[in-house]
Amino acid sequence: MLISKTVKTLHTQRLILRPAVPQDLPAFFAIMRDPRAMQYWSTLPHTSIDQTRDWMVPMLDPQGRGFDWVITLKNPASGSGNDTIIGKAGGYHLPEIGFILHPDHWGRGYATEAMQAIIPALFAGSDVPELTADVDPLNPRSLAVLAKLGFVETHRATRTFNLGGVWADSVYLALPRP
Repeated sequence: MLISKTVKTLHTQRLILRPAVPQDLPAFFAIMRDPRAMQYWSTLPHTSIDQTRDWMVPMLDPQGRGFDWVITLKNPASGSGNDTIIGKAGGYHLPEIGFILHPDHWGRGYATEAMQAIIPALFAGSDVPELTADVDPLNPRSLAVLAKLGFVETHRATRTFNLGGVWADSVYLALPRP
């Protein structure tokens, strides 16, 4: 798989999507420790900032395997970033993509807006024939975002994750290269 590791800052109407920096750790710990944000994630909520620091290591490695962007809000008055971190999105293990937002920012279209900018960058920076997603079928918000982006269901599997003794199923989706 050919991948260009240039992760550039992307701008949308309301967001600035940028590479991660070590100073992002407290904001990501606030997201990753929140049980609401982690309800459908592939790990349990983080219990220590060290756990989040370890999770961030691939995001900070310019030679890492993926393309992850930190999602920040633009300042409406200036159009520049106010660096309020609301989540992350991208393709950590291409072709698989994902996103997570702090629950305080759910329902405002930010995930869709971020991914509309990121998807072309992922295709431009790699030769993957399609992007894929693995979603818990009980997660209607993520499924709706992916549907808006043009992802279609390819198949389902049962008991794909066991988190804290509870099994979760998966819906697999794909978006072909345009």
